[in-house]
Amino acid sequence: MLTELRIKNFAIINELELEFKPGLTVFTGETGAGKSIIMGALGMLLGNRADMTDLRSGAERASVEAVFCIPAKVKKQVFAILKREALLEDTDYLTLSRELRRDRQNVARVNGHRTSVSILVELGECLVDIHGQFEHLSLMRVNQHIGLLDRYADVGEALADYRKTYRELQQTKQELTKLRKSEYDNAQRSELLAYQLNEIDMANLADGEDEELKQEHKRLANSEKLAELSQIALSLLDEAPPDQPTVTELLGQIVDNITNLTNTDPSQTALSEKANDLFEGIAELAHDLHDYLNVIEFDPGRLAEVEERLDVIRSLKRKYGQTIPEVLNYAENARAELETITNSNARIIELEAIVENLLPELGAKGQLLTQRRQTGAEQMAAALEKELEDLRMAQARFRVNFHQTPDPAGVPVDGNRRLAYTQDGLEEIEFMVETNPGEGLKPLAKVASGGETSRLMLALKQVLVNVDSISTLVFDEIDQGIGGRVGTVVGHKLRLLAVEHQVLCITHLPQLAGFGQQHFRVQKQIKDGRTVTQVGILTGEERQNELAQMLGSTSESNKQAAQEILTRADKIIESS
Repeated sequence: MLTELRIKNFAIINELELEFKPGLTVFTGETGAGKSIIMGALGMLLGNRADMTDLRSGAERASVEAVFCIPAKVKKQVFAILKREALLEDTDYLTLSRELRRDRQNVARVNGHRTSVSILVELGECLVDIHGQFEHLSLMRVNQHIGLLDRYADVGEALADYRKTYRELQQTKQELTKLRKSEYDNAQRSELLAYQLNEIDMANLADGEDEELKQEHKRLANSEKLAELSQIALSLLDEAPPDQPTVTELLGQIVDNITNLTNTDPSQTALSEKANDLFEGIAELAHDLHDYLNVIEFDPGRLAEVEERLDVIRSLKRKYGQTIPEVLNYAENARAELETITNSNARIIELEAIVENLLPELGAKGQLLTQRRQTGAEQMAAALEKELEDLRMAQARFRVNFHQTPDPAGVPVDGNRRLAYTQDGLEEIEFMVETNPGEGLKPLAKVASGGETSRLMLALKQVLVNVDSISTLVFDEIDQGIGGRVGTVVGHKLRLLAVEHQVLCITHLPQLAGFGQQHFRVQKQIKDGRTVTQVGILTGEERQNELAQMLGSTSESNKQAAQEILTRADKIIESS
């Protein structure tokens, strides 16, 4: 609910502060006094385009600020916006403001924090509907019609059940699309992985095998040289020219001499032991060289096998890892990836089956939802036409248009037919009206502005009073083109509407103004050579005089007629 409105330097408004109460608030005053300017300022605050001509002459900036008591019906929606933008402070009240500056800058604020105009628009759509010269009416937005019909028809459970299946279908299709998108790439990838795995598996690698083969290759490649070196060493140890002793013989002579030495000088026994150890070591060395020489072989065939095996290992390490463990680890990862790809193909088949089962299920739930909506639409049309009849538009017709789109990929309905579908159902909804006989039904959003449209909006609001979550409704000159008798009916309807909503109404009809629970008079005055708008709240005799003036003058007869209007309004309300 709008509780406060402050306007400064906007058009002919110098400075204005208004406090509002629940119920029906009416604004009266002469044409051009600034009534619609007040609503225009409110419209700018809520996101309507700012015009530099609205900036008061001589002022550097115009500002509009409004305080709202957040209605319970939209608290969840409003809080979600405020939390998203980090603007939530007071949980009961919301302050919106907007400045229009001479340098063409627009400054928007929520709860004192700077934000974008788009946030004002988003919040405004939850709080206020303005109908008149400044369009800000949810009923004129086609995308709002389906929600209004659904709330009127009370299809909440059927819609929730439909949306549950819809979400399941969409999630399944998204996963299926993702898998299909990668299906071609997966086929190529699986071929490559299978080839790589076969190459690695066929090699039958063993950890450390490459180092052992390198040592064997070194021996095989140098076997002739190794045999030659071994033979030379043995020759020096055991063989010598006929006229020369061998190393072993010389060492034997050394041992004999040292033994004789120790026999003479027992204190040198250690020398004898060392000589004997040395002789035994040389003998053992010669034995080992003999053994080594016997095992050395030159095998070109084995050398070729080792070289071929080393080439295989080097090739695998070049492709899949720097070491044999890395190559084997690559193989394990490739095996796991190949298994995943294989499983994804099976998953595609599984998901396709799920989609085929969900489509008819969604179609059946969608048809049930359509039937419920059609029943609600008929009831809504009848109720609306009754309201229009009360508003002296007995010839007006209202219908809800259901538009369904054929789609070969849609849900099956009625045998072979398939329809497009969204999260809202199988149809698009649009309100259609005929205000004058013979004109034919036209989209509500395209009906020209005027008295008939205003009454149509009022009738719709009355029918939707229990499901319309927007708390503040603004009607700018709803009485355009109607007379006193209809004005009384319109006033009564507005007063009834004000039971569930806060209603602000600009009117030129005293019969309508008589139903107001709060009455503001808007006047244009000259002050210090400047035109300014003044607004005052009327009660008692002041209000009676204002209604008399609206009838033509403040004569006694008009004052009496004004009092009769007020009395009649009270009686009508009491009997409602």
